[in-house]
Amino acid sequence: MFIYRTESLELLRQRIDLVEVLSPHVELHKSGASYKACCPFHDEKTPSFMVQKGDSHYHCFGCGAHGDAIAFLMNYLKLDFVEAVESLAEKFGVVLEKEKEEELHRGTSKTVLRQALAHASRLYQFFLLHTEQGEEALRYLQNRSIDLDFMRTFQIGYSLPGALFHQAMQAQGVPDPILEEVGLLLQTSSGRSRDFFSDRIMFPICDPLGHVIGFSGRKFREETPGGKYVNSAETPLFKKSHVLFGLSYSRRSIAKKREAIIVEGQIDALRMIHSGFDYTVAGQGTAFGEGHVKELLHLGVVQVFLALDGDDAGRAAAIKIGDLFQKKGVGVKVVCLPQGKDPDSLLRQEGREGFAKLLDSAEEYLAYLFSERSKQFEMALPAGKNSCLQAIVEQVKGWDGALFVHESVRRLALLAKVPEEMLLALIGDTTPYVRRTSKLGTTQINLDQILERDLLRWLVLLGKTKESVVIKVLDVLTEELFKDPIAQKIFSLIAQSEAQDLLGLVLQLSLPEEKLFFAQMMEKKVNLQKAEAGLVESTNKLLQRDWSDKREALSAKMRSGALSEEEQLFLAKELSELKMPTFDITRQSG
Repeated sequence: MFIYRTESLELLRQRIDLVEVLSPHVELHKSGASYKACCPFHDEKTPSFMVQKGDSHYHCFGCGAHGDAIAFLMNYLKLDFVEAVESLAEKFGVVLEKEKEEELHRGTSKTVLRQALAHASRLYQFFLLHTEQGEEALRYLQNRSIDLDFMRTFQIGYSLPGALFHQAMQAQGVPDPILEEVGLLLQTSSGRSRDFFSDRIMFPICDPLGHVIGFSGRKFREETPGGKYVNSAETPLFKKSHVLFGLSYSRRSIAKKREAIIVEGQIDALRMIHSGFDYTVAGQGTAFGEGHVKELLHLGVVQVFLALDGDDAGRAAAIKIGDLFQKKGVGVKVVCLPQGKDPDSLLRQEGREGFAKLLDSAEEYLAYLFSERSKQFEMALPAGKNSCLQAIVEQVKGWDGALFVHESVRRLALLAKVPEEMLLALIGDTTPYVRRTSKLGTTQINLDQILERDLLRWLVLLGKTKESVVIKVLDVLTEELFKDPIAQKIFSLIAQSEAQDLLGLVLQLSLPEEKLFFAQMMEKKVNLQKAEAGLVESTNKLLQRDWSDKREALSAKMRSGALSEEEQLFLAKELSELKMPTFDITRQSG
């Protein structure tokens, strides 16, 4: 995680205009010296979301939502702290310098790379819509029921064959080294430069904020060399294993629904989103992997629908991708598409209603897995059935949580029509069951520091408002309850502040180790819908840790053998009166 210099953050803090940050996402109406809007964090008809002119904080008088520009981006767009800071820095033209001199300015600025890709995206769309050479690509898209509204919404374009793209980008002032760094220009063995995506329909790949970070080029003529799809190479902006295609259009809905539909292709994803299924994403240029799963987990997803192609490859992918989510305890349902169909073709033929019916009848993952695995064994024979069930149980044992594993095996027994005791025996005693972890080595885990960071993270993310749980927590905690001196300082700063100001908080941390502590504290992505529960849980753990430490200290004194009988009795009475504290917000006075 990067630690930025105080001067950079102070400049950013001065330049941030909260109204400018909110305007693309919230319909603000000026009213005297303030702005009003319907709150983006809860459903309402009468505006109760307010921003005072010149203020750096918003407040909703309906649901209590409160925060600064960083808090808004974290809560609304589900960015992490660093993503929010970098997004604001780019928006307001602030160069963020890193704390360590040797880390400064490695490679080209990400802003410069994004600008080059944005120029290219506009140019590709111009070639598609306004050139004679682009007419064949335009007819191909229209024959696939992709109209002009669809093309403009998703910035679809066309890369001309020849040197025109290269010349046009040079005319825009984008030098060849930048074009090569973002993967738009390729040096041939003869030393000449050529357009990497020549003669392909272009689909921009965007980051969660909608910035173009790469492209996927689809050929529509057989004579065009290369595979059906060609994707951008990895760059400082584009990491295939973590990029979900379509997420910039669906991120908000996914976070709100806590559900996602996963499809295979770019056109599938865009067709789904355009048809109203705006919580759809696709993997990007590589097999769907753990990095993609983590991106959705960060958005709080608890249920996914796998709507993959209706062929052997699609069914195999459903088993693999479903297993990745089940390992994390996420519910999985498989949308069974007819043989040879994909979401794009199905939506064109059956419409939204037809696809909605398939979603409603989606099959739970375990039933789908059993059905597909059964095709590989002679289930009519004892040996075949035994081998099939053993293979599935072995897979289920890799999933998170003893209860989840136990209940999944019981469900499998029901599907296979065998006594559940027989299958439960294959996983052994699930009571002490803990899934194995790797790469721990000899690393020491500081549980006290983890607890204190967790509690401080919740305090920072929730923010202080008059009726918030944060105020109630601050009433029962003191900085002495924290063991780490940096944690004590951050807690003290939060307690003394009048309102949530994340940049202001960081700027009060002057020592490198303090900044590092805060950076590590904020790099963990969390589900903000669980913030209050998380804060209450962490508060109780801190109070109970203190109670446990006091009990242990009293017990140690009593065991020392250096006390008189009277002192022993006094400590025994003190120990018996030391009750374990419990923080319950329903009993706090606020």
